Order: sequence, then C-alpha cells, then structure tokens
Amino acid sequence: MTGKLLTVSILTLYFSLVSTTHDHHHENQMPLDYVRFPYQAVYPGDNDGECYLFTADSIFSGITTFARLPWQQCLTKEKDALFDIAFIGAPFDTGTSYRPGARFGPAGIRAGSRRLTLYGGYNVPLEVNPFLSGLKIVDCGDIPVTPYDNTYAIKQIEDGHKELLHRTPFSPLANDSLTGKPLQPIALDGHHHPRIITLGGDHTIVLPLLRSIYTAYGAISVIHFDSHLDTWKPSVFGGAPSAQAAINHGTYFYWASQEGLIRNGSSIASIPHGAIRTTLSGPADYVNDDESGFQRIEAREIDTIGTDGIIKKIRETVGDNPVYLSIDIDSIDPAFAPATGTPETGGWSTRELRTILRGLDGLKIVSADIVEVAPAYDTNAELTTMAAADVLFEVLSVMAKTPLGKV
Repeated sequence: MTGKLLTVSILTLYFSLVSTTHDHHHENQMPLDYVRFPYQAVYPGDNDGECYLFTADSIFSGITTFARLPWQQCLTKEKDALFDIAFIGAPFDTGTSYRPGARFGPAGIRAGSRRLTLYGGYNVPLEVNPFLSGLKIVDCGDIPVTPYDNTYAIKQIEDGHKELLHRTPFSPLANDSLTGKPLQPIALDGHHHPRIITLGGDHTIVLPLLRSIYTAYGAISVIHFDSHLDTWKPSVFGGAPSAQAAINHGTYFYWASQEGLIRNGSSIASIPHGAIRTTLSGPADYVNDDESGFQRIEAREIDTIGTDGIIKKIRETVGDNPVYLSIDIDSIDPAFAPATGTPETGGWSTRELRTILRGLDGLKIVSADIVEVAPAYDTNAELTTMAAADVLFEVLSVMAKTPLGKV
C-alpha cells in the first residue's frame, strides 16, 4: 500500500512540474489557431512582404474550390461581388457524341487542383505567382444547368457567363510600364471586363460562351486546342434531325462562324485544330474547316517543328488581337489524360501542352475554358483532373502577367 501511495505522489509531482513548465513557456509555443484564415496560413516570403501559403491540412478541409480560392456565390447571394478573374463551372454534357460524363468535370477539376498552392503557387517558368499578383481571383461555383433541355441549358450558360463578364473588374488597370500612360479598354463596348475561366462540360458550351464574349468584344480571335475539328456541318456530324440536335460538341464552331462570333482567318484549331488528329468523313471536312476560318496545326507537327514552331504559328496567326482560349483536354494524349469523352491516341503530352501555353505569354487572353473532362474514366491517381488543373494554372499565370488594356 505504501509503495502505491509513493508512486501516486511521484506521478502527481511530475505532472505538476510539467504543467508549470508548460505555462512558463506558453508564449514561445505556436498557438493552436495559427491558421489565419480557414484556407490560408501566413509565412514570411522570400522578399519583404508576406507570402500566403495553403497548409497541407487545409487542403482537405472545407468545400473544394479551384486551387482553394475563396468561394463567392456570384450568381445568387453575391450578385454585386467584384473580381478580376473568376472560375465558373458549366456542368453540361448532353451534346456529347461518344462518352457522357463531362457534367462532372467542374467538380473533378476542382479536386485535381487542390494541391496547386500547397507550396505557394509560384510559377517558375513564367516567374509569377498569380495568386499573389494583386488580382482578386475567386471561384464562383457552377452555373445552374438543366440536363433535360439542351436549348434551355445553352441559354443558361450564356446568361450566366454574361452576368459575370459584364461586371466591373475589382482592380483598375494600371499605367503602361513603358509610357506611363493609363491603359484603355480593349473591348469594343468601351468598358473594362473581368476574365472568366469556365470549367466544362462538353465542348458544346463554347457556343454560348462565345455569344457572351461577343456582347463585349465583338468577333473574337480564338486559339483552340483539340484533337477534333469541331467545325463539322450539322448534316455531317449528328445528322441534324432537329434544330436542337444540330448544336453539339462537334458543330459549335460551325455555328459560331455562321453567327459571326469569331474572326475568320485569325483562329487556330490546334490539336490543338494544333493537335488535330481525328479521322474525317472525307476531305470535304477540311474544306469546311477552312471556310470556317481555322488554320490547322496537326498533332504530328510537334515531331518536326517542336513546341517552339507551334508557338510561333499560333502567335503569327493571332497577332495582337484580343483572344479567347478554348482547351479540350483530349488535346493531351489519353496516356496522360484518359478521362475524356472522345479520346484520340497520338496527342501531345501534358508537358508539351503546358510548354505551348506558356508560349502564349503576353497575349491578351480575355477569357478561357477547359472542357471534356469526364472523371468517371480517370484513374484513381486523378491523372486527367490534375492535368486539367495544371493546364489552367498556366493559363491563369499568363492572364495575371498581361493586363487587358491598350495605350
């Protein structure tokens, strides 16, 4: 009994000393609430300012937004919210000809983007951290899209995109770095506009997106990365048994050309239409593609002219025009991105596409999209959704470096 009492006394003394020591050094310990925001923690940067880093534990907490960006209900409760760049989902896939499932693309891409800012978000080749560029970048969630009526869904996508596009940007444009003169809007309506990055959805969504872009910029130059032409006549692709069926993910650029939404002769389908590698119904498909205003860069050209040659072709075609960027994930070979609606072998690697996108640095990209990500066909390693997120990281970095203004 005496031994047990002695043991208890020793343990009591020990815990008393530990408690006293803990209280004495409490001010030197990291507080339990060290995370400043639910999604951010603050660490010293490599310059004079602070660097905001997403901590590993917060990667898995809260709702999943693109790159853990702040979520804003831009189309509902926060209709007056301003931003410079917004991510918005368009979960639509009823214009698909082969594999359905791209309606889950926005959610999959966001999941694949979770670790983008795990180490801080600094883009080494482009020498920029878009998340610390001074721009307000948000995730606006998804446009509500009906799966029952394609005509109505397409109108929903156009209206949702237009609602965001016609807001005043959060950050006023600065002065030109060389002349010091204030930058003027490049949009035809004379106003500054924020940039919208849309998460598809199948490629049909680009028709309503271009209709929205037209209301601000008029006919726009387009850079299109895809394994397919997507300029097929409705009578050839799908047969056009109805007006609704005539608009699908293989005909939307045909309609965009017919409606005058794109600048004929200044668009690049690379499939990317710079990695075009699809089969055809016949040579007439190329004739129709030419008439729609596209210059083709075949996927196999990367073997002869390399990424530098492809970048040169794109830049020479687009020039200094404002440009819309549309990226089909199937521009990447299915070895690297298998989860897509219409896979085609012989495509570019993820590294090659990212290199080409970085080569667009300096172009005035007014808005962009990535489409045809169908997570159901992905591996457990999330190869496709991570590739899509990384591709958008390059696009976001290019946008952050180049203001949408002219002297």
